[in-house]
Amino acid sequence: MPTLISTPTRITAAGNKPKLIDEYVGRVNSKTEALSVAHMRSPGGWVEPGQTPEFDEFTIVLKGMLRVNHKSGTLDVHAGQAVIAHKGEWVQYSTPGEDGTEYIAVCLPAFSPGTVHRDD
Repeated sequence: MPTLISTPTRITAAGNKPKLIDEYVGRVNSKTEALSVAHMRSPGGWVEPGQTPEFDEFTIVLKGMLRVNHKSGTLDVHAGQAVIAHKGEWVQYSTPGEDGTEYIAVCLPAFSPGTVHRDD
């Protein structure tokens, strides 16, 4: 029988400004370890520490622009575009535009504070 996810769980975000993370599927809301799906809303000027995760992260930008710094440079991902950050590669996410960004993040396996490996 299918499982209804009636509401997400609000997750605390890392970064210099408050960011809203609503996890629909993942370790917290649905007790799913294989995959996580979260709706993200970050304000303009938000930036989080760099990370070298043990998971692939698939991101679809719904509104605004998400900046992804990586060892070889920078990608600006605009509404209607997507980006894949591969496990084991260093990335840093930010939303430099004044209106912020709204996006969906899917992590495989599911996001975990213990496997994200944020910079100190």
